[in-house]
Amino acid sequence: MKLRPEMTGDALTRLKRARGQLNAVIEMIEGGEDCRAALTQLAAVSKAIDRAGYKIIASGMRHCSAARDRGEQPEMTEEELEKLFLALS
Repeated sequence: MKLRPEMTGDALTRLKRARGQLNAVIEMIEGGEDCRAALTQLAAVSKAIDRAGYKIIASGMRHCSAARDRGEQPEMTEEELEKLFLALS
């Protein structure tokens, strides 16, 4: 399934935010800052990336369900989407 802007808007926003947070973590490590602060930010980056993945899968599920409702063949099966979902967990 191809990623479309209407499917990935929120996920893309989360990923861009995570990129900024990751850059901050790298700077904290390079600058020898407190490990607690760096790890807190790293946990936030990890959570943002995970949520972006879940958002993309949820959008894909909605997209495929809408295709089925219109009588069309969805781009991915439920099994393929489930496999992708489980790969994130």
